Amino acid sequence: MRAAFVSEFGSPPVFGEHPEPQAGEGEMVVNVLAAPLSPIVKSLAAGKHYSSVGNAGFVPGIDGVGTDASGRRVYFLFPKSPFGSMAEQSLVSSDTVVPVPEGVTDERAAAVVTAGISSWVALTLRASFQRGETVLINGATGSAGGLAVQIAAYLGADRIIVTGRSKAKLALLPDSVEKIPLDEFADEKLRQVFSGKVDVVLDYLWGEPASRIIAAATTNRGSRLGESRLRYVQLGSIAGESISISAHALRSSGLEILGSGIGSISIRELVAGAGQLLAAIPAAGFDTPVTTRPLSEVANAWVDESDDHRIVLCP
Repeated sequence: MRAAFVSEFGSPPVFGEHPEPQAGEGEMVVNVLAAPLSPIVKSLAAGKHYSSVGNAGFVPGIDGVGTDASGRRVYFLFPKSPFGSMAEQSLVSSDTVVPVPEGVTDERAAAVVTAGISSWVALTLRASFQRGETVLINGATGSAGGLAVQIAAYLGADRIIVTGRSKAKLALLPDSVEKIPLDEFADEKLRQVFSGKVDVVLDYLWGEPASRIIAAATTNRGSRLGESRLRYVQLGSIAGESISISAHALRSSGLEILGSGIGSISIRELVAGAGQLLAAIPAAGFDTPVTTRPLSEVANAWVDESDDHRIVLCP
């Protein structure tokens, strides 16, 4: 079969021939229709993701849309190594597939789930989000952040606040969303926001922007009546892998820092979340900009650094 192949960590995959997978007990072969190229896929192929194991020598791709042996369209997660999703066929556990609703195209399903699953499980599972709460999304100008806005609104957020470095991209978000550019004026605006009640932060950036938000949320706290809870959910780290947090910031505030990803969420929970997100697409209208390319162009697609659309490779 035709497939992309990572022969060396840190190098773009090479398109060529690869042996076809054979299903064993509890497994199934999926005929791939659409495979999203997401940041985690690149990180795994570089050997830099925290869940990376072993050596190079595999087909990249952790999810996609395809058909099973009966022709049913399914979304699949976490193919069995070395058979990733960027191939004509992939090998998955039978319990890691969920149906794709009628009327949702292959490309849209692949793009929405790969970009939206992080905020969906962060809100529904990690933060136990409740209707009427306030959400701040740190880094909302990319496709994942944009879908987080849509998902928070669908789940009933009363107030949505977003941050981002690009004023132009922030302006593209709905008028109902409060926008804070991460410029020299951001600290004062953040302090104003946290002078009221913020219930959940979804953080796609970490690094310096996270330090500014946590400082704004925890400075001058320590009420004898107790401070309200702030569930800070860490999702990505494109602005830096580490930050410093003072001890009193945690002791004097309601700040609770949570992670959301492989490990803090089980595979079973991620698959269930993908199914829930897919099922909601027709009614919610979730969507994100998508660029489709043939799988044969994987090397060129790999070096596309834009974060405002999802690339989906189609075998």
